[in-house]
Amino acid sequence: MTWGRDLWDQYENIEKHTQSGLDLTERYVKFVKERVDIELNYAKQLRNLSKKYTRRGGKEELDSKFSNHQAFQDILTELNDYAGQREVVAEKLTTMVCAELTRHLHELKIERKGVRERGAGSMAKWSRCQVVVSKKKFEKEWREAEKAIQQAERIEQESASTKADVDKAKQLSHLKTHIADECKNDYAANLQKYNTEQKGLYYIEIPSIFNKLQDMDERRVVKLAEGYRLFAETEKVVMPIIAKCLDGINTASSKTSEKQDSQLFIELHKTGLVPPADVEFEDYSQGIKPAGSDTAVNQTKLRIGKKGFFNKKRQKVHPKKTTTQPPCHRSSYPTPANPPTPATVLLMDRRCPNLATPLYHTPPSLEDFSHLPPEQRRKRLQQSIDEINKELQKEKDQSVALEKMKEVYVSNSQLGDPNSLEPQMTQTCQTIHTLKGKLAKYEAWLSEAGGETNTSAINNNQSRTVPVNTSHNQDNFYEDDDFYEDFDDPLGQCTALYSFDGSGEGTVCMQEGELLTLMEKDQGDGWVRVRRRTGDEGYVPASYVKIS
Repeated sequence: MTWGRDLWDQYENIEKHTQSGLDLTERYVKFVKERVDIELNYAKQLRNLSKKYTRRGGKEELDSKFSNHQAFQDILTELNDYAGQREVVAEKLTTMVCAELTRHLHELKIERKGVRERGAGSMAKWSRCQVVVSKKKFEKEWREAEKAIQQAERIEQESASTKADVDKAKQLSHLKTHIADECKNDYAANLQKYNTEQKGLYYIEIPSIFNKLQDMDERRVVKLAEGYRLFAETEKVVMPIIAKCLDGINTASSKTSEKQDSQLFIELHKTGLVPPADVEFEDYSQGIKPAGSDTAVNQTKLRIGKKGFFNKKRQKVHPKKTTTQPPCHRSSYPTPANPPTPATVLLMDRRCPNLATPLYHTPPSLEDFSHLPPEQRRKRLQQSIDEINKELQKEKDQSVALEKMKEVYVSNSQLGDPNSLEPQMTQTCQTIHTLKGKLAKYEAWLSEAGGETNTSAINNNQSRTVPVNTSHNQDNFYEDDDFYEDFDDPLGQCTALYSFDGSGEGTVCMQEGELLTLMEKDQGDGWVRVRRRTGDEGYVPASYVKIS
């Protein structure tokens, strides 16, 4: 994919993108220069510090015999060498990064200026003035020819007209018709030339110019990435102790890809539009034939004004910013350190009160993204559909959880009133219905925009039953501890297949071969609740026991 083919109508964005790249290169050069100044000042201060504390003879020369004094002098020597290494870093950054990028930046600016001047020259040559003038002249001459023909026919039909008058009128009509034919040929030739130039502009000149700008920008990215890499390499030579950090910088520079930048730029700004078709020929001579059939004149307007791409300033459309509510977090899945209780398993989704509220809000005027180009509109619509599908699946999962809880209440009325769940089940059903309507609306917009709807997220769970209830009796839910105490009836016996230390919170230890009382079966989380003969009760892995 290239800029010339995919971004033929995005010159302003291409110009801003390339200028932004040059500005970034200038900023990086300025950054490195300031870093060089810091390194030089740092090295100078270190040298002055080392010189200030270096021994000067006399009494200090005697003290240098002691190991601690000699060690201090060795430190000063190493510090002076360290200052020299900082100067080496500054020198390499100046010659290998600043000078090289400055030279390359100067060449890119000259090249970019030449490409823009070439584009402006191409647009200046491509003018429709000749076509408009010849078209108007052709129209004027054919109208005069029509009048001359009508005048000759009127004189010929009048009884008072002489033969000389008739001959004179016919000669005039023939002359006007001949002039009109010449204007017609001239108009046809100019129009053909214009269409040829237009086709050459859109399919040859503009793609060539934009591809050169793309190549220039990609070379700039490569050079800038090389500057990033050298910034780290010069440090790694003198500072092995921070090689880890510099490796990260080097890795970051190696991840830079000019092709990936170009591809992204295309995806953001690709409109999906096509160049305009040829202008149709308007034949005004059709009206002077004896048959006299009226022909509708097709007035095709060009899509580019006189200034063209290179000088015209366009106004951008800035959509209003929207605020979306972040989705709430559900309870984490049970682990050996945090085993589940029946309440946490069945009430997992009820702890998020805003779950039934759709999280996707868009201003009505921009809800269908019709202000965006076709390609960008399809992407935004597909993103909205994916978000709605995600929310719809959450609501379906919550509905299934509520249905299971209701079955538990029905089977054991001591745990709770089944009717207390009906208001939330009704609300969940209404939310699902609303999301389905919204999904259908966005899918219709996507179909209108020429995209394909991805409905796999919905089809994966069509077999699940969504409970529908009309009662509105709302009760408070039990806390985890209260819910835990309601499961006291033994469900059977089980034998420990393996030893378990029960070190996690909420778990219980057991020995291999120990007979246990089963208090709660596996709810799908991989844990069961058991009671030992000592009265200790807690959770153990379901795969560690054999139920009798």
